[in-house]
Amino acid sequence: MTAIGKLTAKGQTTVPVQIREAIHAKPGDLLAWDVGPDGVVRVRRVQPIDLEYLRAMETTLSEWTSVQDEEAYRDL
Repeated sequence: MTAIGKLTAKGQTTVPVQIREAIHAKPGDLLAWDVGPDGVVRVRRVQPIDLEYLRAMETTLSEWTSVQDEEAYRDL
């Protein structure tokens, strides 16, 4: 499905009704914008518990970011 929206000078857009219906979005819902390496953007509705979970996970994953960890697990 393709739907067209217009970007305002303030960087705002209206999510087309077809898209809102497809992702079951309603006023007040959170939307996540994922950008792939090829520049394709995926929009999805996010449940508040998902956002809290992601924020919590983000703080716990920093323990595996040393240079030694990168070298040890690079080929996995």
